[in-house]
Amino acid sequence: MLDALQAQPADALLALIKLHAADPRDDKIDLGVGVYRTGDGATPVFKAIKGAEQRLVDEQDSKSYLGPEGDGGFVSGLMPYIFGGNPERGGRIAGMQTPGGTGAVRLALALAQKAGARRVHLGTPSWPNHAQIVSDLGLETVPFDHALPDGTANLDAVLRVIREGGEGELVLLHGCCHNPTGIDYTDEQWRAIADALANSAVLPVLDIAYQGLGHGMEEDAAGIRTVIDAVPEALVAYSCDKNFGLYRDRVGAFYVLAKEAGDLDAIMSNANMLARATWSMPPDHGGAAVRIVVEDADLTRDWLGELDDMRERMRGVRERLAAADGDIPGLNLSALADQNGLFAVLPLSSDQIAALRKDHGIYMAGSGRINVAGLHRGNIDKFIAALATVAG
Repeated sequence: MLDALQAQPADALLALIKLHAADPRDDKIDLGVGVYRTGDGATPVFKAIKGAEQRLVDEQDSKSYLGPEGDGGFVSGLMPYIFGGNPERGGRIAGMQTPGGTGAVRLALALAQKAGARRVHLGTPSWPNHAQIVSDLGLETVPFDHALPDGTANLDAVLRVIREGGEGELVLLHGCCHNPTGIDYTDEQWRAIADALANSAVLPVLDIAYQGLGHGMEEDAAGIRTVIDAVPEALVAYSCDKNFGLYRDRVGAFYVLAKEAGDLDAIMSNANMLARATWSMPPDHGGAAVRIVVEDADLTRDWLGELDDMRERMRGVRERLAAADGDIPGLNLSALADQNGLFAVLPLSSDQIAALRKDHGIYMAGSGRINVAGLHRGNIDKFIAALATVAG
């Protein structure tokens, strides 16, 4: 039976990682892997997480099962950061822990499907796993253009799908620091999106994977809070990979906004059933560490300070690239200064991307997506000079 399976295409990013690792050049640059890097090229464990993990070593007295809902203190501890004041919205919001943000996206879409959803409107380009999850569930993906050629968000496109959509349809929106473009909706645009959703049967699925890496924890949550305050129902997927540095520990959360508080028990019973059948229960360690951080004032201060440093460094990289716009016409580098987070997409051809790799040891995704945190004072001038060579 298994010999009937057809080989699937290799993951392009994993192949890029192997190519970079095999390159002997000392000055090679990796802009492909989607993790934060310091100015020294490291991806360290947060100081706050180290402190929380030490407490777990000293104080945790059991590894017994928690159940499919995971660590309740972790789930509730994140809610004020995500939803702001009145985080439960009068008892209309409940959540559960998931294996990373990926698990939360999968659970959100599976739950919506169980409730009757059949179609997902997805701005493109998007994180590749979004479309893969939609397809694997057997839902229909309906793409729309996320960005305009000038490097800003295409508001008209998303409003059109919301206004023309109906029952059984979802729209998946990035909460902040859009992957892969870095192009976010403005506060004014979020208000327009929220107004449209309030008058539409389309259900929003809000994917928040980079909170704190754009403009700040509060600022990066402003858009999704505007939506939450306007709509009767919403699904929220949350990842702690980037803003707690817990990539391999798979730490995420899934939240539901219900029409009425009395609806939540039935909704969450279905979410728990789906989680139980998919992963049984989420891994505990990373979620427990996050819970300890957000419950302790000193560790919270350390965590937020570390986020400030990350955000400031990436903003500096973006500003340096934007300043080179006049030297490399046609790439619209100036727009990068107004974009957010880890990623940006450069309008390079496949031949230009190949030349950067072959001639300059610069590795990036075939789409032109770069991880801006892969650049620092020691290599950014080389990168700009290489761009000028291949694209100038």
